[in-house]
Amino acid sequence: SFYYGTFPAGFLWGVGSSAYQTEGAWDKDGKGPSIWDAFTHRPGKVLRNETGDSACDGYYRVKDDIQLLKELKVNHYLLSISWPRIMPTGIKAEQLNEKGIQFYNDTINSLLENNITPIVSLYHWDLPQVLQEKYGGWQNISMINYFNDYANLCFEKFGDRVKHWITFSNPWAVAEKGYETGEHAPGLKLGGCGAYKAAHHIIKTHAKVWHSYNNTWRREQRGMVGISLTSGWGEPVDPHSQTDRDAAERYIQFHLGWFANPIYRGDYPEVMKNYIGRKSAQQGLGTSRLPTFSVQEKTYIKGTSDFLGIGHFTTRYVLQKSFPFLQVSSYHTDHDLAELVDPNWPAPGPKWLYSVPWGFRRLLNFIKTQYGNPLIYVTENGVSETTQCPQLCDEWRIQYLKGYINEILKALNDGVNVKGYTAWSLLDKFEWNKGFSERFGLYHIDFKNKDKPRYPKASVDYYKKIISANGFPSPREVENWHRKAMDTCSATHQHLAADSLITHMEMVTEIVLPTVFTLCILISIVLLIFYLRNHS
Repeated sequence: SFYYGTFPAGFLWGVGSSAYQTEGAWDKDGKGPSIWDAFTHRPGKVLRNETGDSACDGYYRVKDDIQLLKELKVNHYLLSISWPRIMPTGIKAEQLNEKGIQFYNDTINSLLENNITPIVSLYHWDLPQVLQEKYGGWQNISMINYFNDYANLCFEKFGDRVKHWITFSNPWAVAEKGYETGEHAPGLKLGGCGAYKAAHHIIKTHAKVWHSYNNTWRREQRGMVGISLTSGWGEPVDPHSQTDRDAAERYIQFHLGWFANPIYRGDYPEVMKNYIGRKSAQQGLGTSRLPTFSVQEKTYIKGTSDFLGIGHFTTRYVLQKSFPFLQVSSYHTDHDLAELVDPNWPAPGPKWLYSVPWGFRRLLNFIKTQYGNPLIYVTENGVSETTQCPQLCDEWRIQYLKGYINEILKALNDGVNVKGYTAWSLLDKFEWNKGFSERFGLYHIDFKNKDKPRYPKASVDYYKKIISANGFPSPREVENWHRKAMDTCSATHQHLAADSLITHMEMVTEIVLPTVFTLCILISIVLLIFYLRNHS
């Protein structure tokens, strides 16, 4: 049932995005190549071979996009820094890019001038390509020191103004999609080992950066360092079945617990160690494919998060499924479970993203119980559409945001320590291996128009109302928000249609007319040649 009420005073409302997905300018002003530049430039890696070379042109549109943030009336903006933009090879001793550093200084200053708090992620997947080529990226332990140098440069240059730092955004995807399935950059398929090794190095890197901040910068800058973990909720198919309940627990531990357990409890979840260890032994391996932490490392890693960022999008039903002994190992067969969905769950966009709001409250309560009720910021939550036609009247996104934000309000009443919410995302943007086919934005972008204009969807108006009211005051008021948002989007849609027609006419003028003119000249020349031949 829907709960009407408001959030505590001081609750933070925001919106987010990431560097590679929005900035563009992939090789401008001294920026070095990232693994995503290399990956998207290889044919067949991304739907329709699209790239983030120009993305939303965010590098050139900072002031315009800050105006959108002001329009939304958000408290904070979650952005990421592109490592190769400020350190082209990823190695501090080799080269710094002052233009890149200036870009982020200007962005941070503009946000603060407009009373918007920057929450900054140091890593949203764009590893410098040089580090991938030279060392194998996150497969190599040397990344720990290179990343720590980069993080310390960011603390030095921006830490006087940035007080909320995220070391890694969704490291699960970095490890699993980058080094297990190869769906994401760097596109490696190191089945059964690659993801675990990458995650191991990422966890140790996170801890090193937290200690660097704690020892060198905290006293002076008084900021916070956390990590952002993305996880769905796993619900047992049969809540009365112990095997299904155990399978659902494994689902969470193999997603969230993989990273959260070492940081909050000092080691990998027991169930991960048991399952991967047993399957490794069945394969005749002398040691587990899941690396181990030494006693000193466990102590060093435990407690290295001032807050926990949580990304959450959807839920699955989970049941036990035993995979037969396989010579080819895989993260996906290690946890012995199957995922199901309820066909009645709304799926407005891609088939992986079902709207199941109640799963969010359960996930937040799981975190409270498992990890000692840590300070939580919701760092990513939103829904995409996949239609090719512009959808400004995004009724489904309004329902999604309303449902999921309401579950956070219920979780607060359960005693969960949530302090802020970040809607994902500000703009339609480049969605990794899906290219521009999935659109998460509150603002629509017409990518066919060279100026890439931004248009507010109905969800902008609705989210603004939630922020202004700090929650959901009464049924009548909330219903009124919905009606007004849908009215507003109809007018914007007409504006977009008119602009699209103008863009189309401009394309006709720029491409078709010169082509016709050229053809006319060529035909005239041919006719003239025939005429002259006949008369000679």
